[in-house]
Amino acid sequence: MSGTTAELTTAQLAPDVRIPLIGLGTWPLTGEDAAATVSQAINNGYRHIDTAENYANEAAVGEGIRRSGIDRGDLFLTTKFNTQWHSRTGVREAFRKSVHRLGTEYLDLLLVHWPNPAQGRFVEACEGLQDLVDDGSIRAWGVSNFKPAHLQAVQEACLPVPLNQVQVDPEHGQPAQLAYHREHGIVTAAYSPLGRNGSFLEQAAVRGPARELGMTPAQIVLRWHVQHGRVAVPKSANSQRQRENLDVFSFALTRQQMAAIDALETGAPPRLDSDTYFH
Repeated sequence: MSGTTAELTTAQLAPDVRIPLIGLGTWPLTGEDAAATVSQAINNGYRHIDTAENYANEAAVGEGIRRSGIDRGDLFLTTKFNTQWHSRTGVREAFRKSVHRLGTEYLDLLLVHWPNPAQGRFVEACEGLQDLVDDGSIRAWGVSNFKPAHLQAVQEACLPVPLNQVQVDPEHGQPAQLAYHREHGIVTAAYSPLGRNGSFLEQAAVRGPARELGMTPAQIVLRWHVQHGRVAVPKSANSQRQRENLDVFSFALTRQQMAAIDALETGAPPRLDSDTYFH
């Protein structure tokens, strides 16, 4: 593999903003479990933490960050806000509440968690996010669970979308969604990158490379994500698995191995339909 460490382990969100390709997902951890897990993960080498207003754990995540002793500038912190804040003034209030709970002065990345198209204000929410970038409150903004039609509506308001966090795993490859991202230069972040039941971890397309390379099936799938240029935010409270999840940059999959994992795609839609589901 060639390239600098930053090029191999991060993706470009803005001219001066790079996002680590592996982050720690924190749902459904709360309270002391969340604080201890975040602190442990940072001490294990994580530099990207992903949370959300709706997870009800921002305060605990902030406590875990402080407990770790890390310099805030060395950490990439992502959170998301609910649809009640979908207005330019509402987004600013959501930001204020999140940074207060997290105990930080700024955010690296703030996302619209769900578009809620029936409400019809997600474009205004994105405009509010751009306001926060412009005044330095956040370093970058993005969206989550936006379908191509939702993304197009934002882009038609002359707002290029830097990142969309969606459900992606080998069985939910969302090829049309990800093709749209590639066409429009949108970074893909995958939540539930290892699936919800992990059935594909038993497939020969995953177990074969794991055996050949001396890695776990989960490491093979996370490598598949990052080799496709995606951010992945797996959740793990287990210290050994946290370290394993980070150790996906010392090896590469062949084109044939990547294609075999790609072929596990079932055509199944995401678990939740963002045209109707929201919070």
